[in-house]
Amino acid sequence: MVVCGDDGLAHRLAAELRSVYGEQVTLVVPPSRRGVRQPVVGRARAVALLGRVVNVTANRGTGGGDGRVVEAAELTEAVLADVGVDRAAALALVYDDDETNIRAALTARRLNPRLRLVLRLYNRRLGQHIEELLDQAAALASEGSPGPDIDASTTVLSDADTAAPALAATALAGTSKVVQTDGLLLRAVERPPPRPGTVADPGLCTLALLSATSNDPAGADGSESSGEQGPQLLPDAAAVAAATGRGTVVLEQVSYAGASAASGRGAGVPPLASLFSRRLRWSLTGLVGCVVALAVALSVVTGKDLLYATYVTLLDLFAINEPAEHQSVPRQLLQLLSALVGLLLLPVLLAAVLEALGTFRSASALRKPPRGLGGHVVLLGLGKIGTRVLTRLRELHIPVVCVEADPEARGLATARRLRVPVVLGDVTQEGVLEAAKIHRAHALLALTSADTTNLEAVLYARSVRPDLRVVLRLYDDDFATAVYRTLRAAHPGALTRSRSVSHLAAPAFAGAMMGRQILGAIPVERRVLLFAAVEVAGHPQLEGKTVGEAFRAGAWRVLALDTAGATEERRVRPGADGAGEGARASGLVWDLPDTYVLRGEDRVVLAATRRGLAELLGRRTRERAGAQGSGP
Repeated sequence: MVVCGDDGLAHRLAAELRSVYGEQVTLVVPPSRRGVRQPVVGRARAVALLGRVVNVTANRGTGGGDGRVVEAAELTEAVLADVGVDRAAALALVYDDDETNIRAALTARRLNPRLRLVLRLYNRRLGQHIEELLDQAAALASEGSPGPDIDASTTVLSDADTAAPALAATALAGTSKVVQTDGLLLRAVERPPPRPGTVADPGLCTLALLSATSNDPAGADGSESSGEQGPQLLPDAAAVAAATGRGTVVLEQVSYAGASAASGRGAGVPPLASLFSRRLRWSLTGLVGCVVALAVALSVVTGKDLLYATYVTLLDLFAINEPAEHQSVPRQLLQLLSALVGLLLLPVLLAAVLEALGTFRSASALRKPPRGLGGHVVLLGLGKIGTRVLTRLRELHIPVVCVEADPEARGLATARRLRVPVVLGDVTQEGVLEAAKIHRAHALLALTSADTTNLEAVLYARSVRPDLRVVLRLYDDDFATAVYRTLRAAHPGALTRSRSVSHLAAPAFAGAMMGRQILGAIPVERRVLLFAAVEVAGHPQLEGKTVGEAFRAGAWRVLALDTAGATEERRVRPGADGAGEGARASGLVWDLPDTYVLRGEDRVVLAATRRGLAELLGRRTRERAGAQGSGP
């Protein structure tokens, strides 16, 4: 495996492949003199993996062992050849720059058409085109070539898209954790411990048990080293029944959800209600009421029908009717009142025109937080991650106020399009968070790229509101743990969460390098639960076993069966195994009984821990390698 990148995701991905999957990894990073900081991804794993540094220009072709680090200022064709891309099974390009990843992917595909590629791209539409292009190039180059059939697929992922749903859900109490990709929607909900004498609703299944106590006895704060008191992923029925006083994460829904159609026409046009202020709308309503009252009174006085009376009243209103000189006194009074209402109508109409023009003019400008705003989420930073989180929060109809120091940030266009209030200014300066109404906010998401900025903003926000719900994006694991424990001890009544984007995204990238599509990941405290689509064929842990037998507590659990590609016999007679009642028109069966037998042609959706998924994929990889090695 070859991993190329210039930030924390590359280091964490390399450690994930080495420690979890047991793969031999070569990590290509920029020279250390450029000041690239290596994250702490577990000191034992980092020492085992990154203990050997090689300069590619001075020591070409060297390597071996479990892994090595190669320093290269630029990812050229010569560098890719030196690190053995022509012999590698998979290559991950996770530079922060999309152009660098695309250029290197095109070169790597030419060097090795049978290479499995994993790219990190922020541009979704461009990623789809690049994925199709590279897959087509691999198919054309592999036609007629000898050798075993190797998965030379191309997978385009975005760390921002992978982490955004988890970050958005963490900031909202009681909000579902949603994994949605390729039309598949999985929704998990974190539930508090049930009251004494009550039984919690298990949902479709229990995915995890949360920590037993609020103070982690192992000092690992919900990580993999928390011990028995820490979170338990994929527990069995006995563990769930014995877990009294512990919160749970349960699966509520597994279904297909079609892509939402975006309304292109009128997307940038403000709604009619926002064209005019509330005071102006009330003024217009009052004038309309006066006209109706005058028309009714005129109908009563003259004995004419209401439609004719309304017509005459409008003529008097606009002063284009003849004077009522020789008519009754009530008729003359009504005409004078109509003229007075007409005088009042002129400034109201002028104000309406000016407000409408001002609204359209300010539609392209950034909005300011309105007066009286409360219960909203304050989002710090509109970079790649912040922009995706903002979009996710607005999809959930959550009010948001953004704070951004850079007037040229990429997320400002998204905030303007979504009509989200934005405060421009340095969050560390006095008055910026106050302008975002932090004292009335529901939660604070500090998602800038600087750890110290995020920490300073959270500390100041907690001084204003000690019970504020805060979520920090922190780069370093040790630093994140120390901050988390300190904030939790100082504010035991408030919810504090620290999240690392690379920690959330690395398992998906690692799974893609192993040749499997990771549908998504949800955080369970400081652990990660993965959702993957797996072909049953070739997995002895699944093939030929019932769903109940295939379940392994703490490792993996089958959630759904995708029958879209099943044979006609399997689709017509699924009831033989008891799964027919849950089939839907989409081909997804989520209510599989424990007696259903998994067959080789089945494709299942499963939840797995990182090590559980590694065991499934790693064993199949070793068996395939052994079969190839024993061939002629």
